[in-house]
Amino acid sequence: MDMLTGDEIARAGLTDWRKLAQGLHARYLTADFDTGVRFVAALGAVGDPIGDHLSVSIGAGHVDLRLMSDDAVFRDDEGTEHVVQWVTQRDVDLARRISEIAAEHGVDAHPTAVGVIELGLDTARSGTIAPVWAALLTGDSEAQGHGSPSDEVRDATGRVPNLWFGSSGEQETAGQRLHVEVYVAPEVAEQRVAAAVAVGGTVVDDSDAPGITVVADQDGNTATVCVDVSAAPPD
Repeated sequence: MDMLTGDEIARAGLTDWRKLAQGLHARYLTADFDTGVRFVAALGAVGDPIGDHLSVSIGAGHVDLRLMSDDAVFRDDEGTEHVVQWVTQRDVDLARRISEIAAEHGVDAHPTAVGVIELGLDTARSGTIAPVWAALLTGDSEAQGHGSPSDEVRDATGRVPNLWFGSSGEQETAGQRLHVEVYVAPEVAEQRVAAAVAVGGTVVDDSDAPGITVVADQDGNTATVCVDVSAAPPD
C-alpha cells in the first residue's frame, strides 16, 4: 500500500495516536499489569493482520503501541518505487480498531506521553561504515537499509534506536558527528525544550520550530526535538 502523507494522517482524526518518525504511536494507561495483559490479549484477537504491523511494550501502568507497515510504497522524484517502513491506510484502520478495543476495556489513552529516539552520524562513506554499525547495534548486517532506501540501520525487532547517516566531506572535522533526535507529540514539544533550558540547556536554533528545535547542553553537545507537524492532529 502507498505510504500516507502527513496531511492524510492528520485528517484521519486518530485522537489516541501520534505520528513519530516512521510510525503511529500510542500509550494506554492501565491500573495494573494484569489489565495491560488482558488489553494486549484482546488486541491479539483482532486477527493476523494486526500482528504484522503492531509492536507492543507492557510496562508498569502502561502499554505502549506502535503501528507501521514494512511494505509501504514510496515514489521518489523520478517515479521509482521503493518499499519502506511507514504508515499506510492499513495502519490507520488498525489504529481506529485498537482505540475501540481500548474504550471497551476502559483503558485510557495518554497520547502526549509517546516518544522516539533516533541517532544520526555524519559521514562521507555511509555505504562503507553502515555494515559495522549494523553489526554493532543489531548483530545483523541485513539491518543496513532495512525499511529505507538509504543505508540507515534499523533493527527489525525495535531493540535499539534507528541510526541514519548525514553527509559530510572527507576532510571535514565537525565538532559533533553523532546526533540525537527526540521525537515527541506536538503538544509537549515546547514544554520539553523549556524543561531542558530550565536545567542549563540552551536553544541553539528554533527557526524551524516546532518541527525542529536544536538544544545544546553546557558542553555544547546538541540534540534536536522533532515534531511531525504535517501529521499533527487539529486543534
